Amino acid sequence: MTQPVATGVIGVGNMGQHHARIYATSPGSVLVGVADTNRARAEEIASRYEVEAFADYRDLLQRVEAVSIAAPTTLHHRIGLDSLTSGVHVLLEKPMAASVAGRSVTLTAPACSKRRSL
Repeated sequence: MTQPVATGVIGVGNMGQHHARIYATSPGSVLVGVADTNRARAEEIASRYEVEAFADYRDLLQRVEAVSIAAPTTLHHRIGLDSLTSGVHVLLEKPMAASVAGRSVTLTAPACSKRRSL
């Protein structure tokens, strides 16, 4: 039997909260933690699912196999690259980047990683 995937959510605004709920209730996934620069929000959502809250997403990356990135669009590129570089699979909420140039780099980054991104 396949083990559940250790997952996390970076950015727990409206969309990130949906991602956290799905990961917490899906049999193929174990929600490990959530990260948000708004520490109070991260702690609120983390306590809802009895997981750890992180103020710095890079600390969460050390604990998971996959993340959803639902942070503000201007941060997608940086967080996505950091996640892939850390060896974490990525589900990137739309839009993938704030500019066409950012999209180009974001689209080519997975080719440089052994991990996958969507």
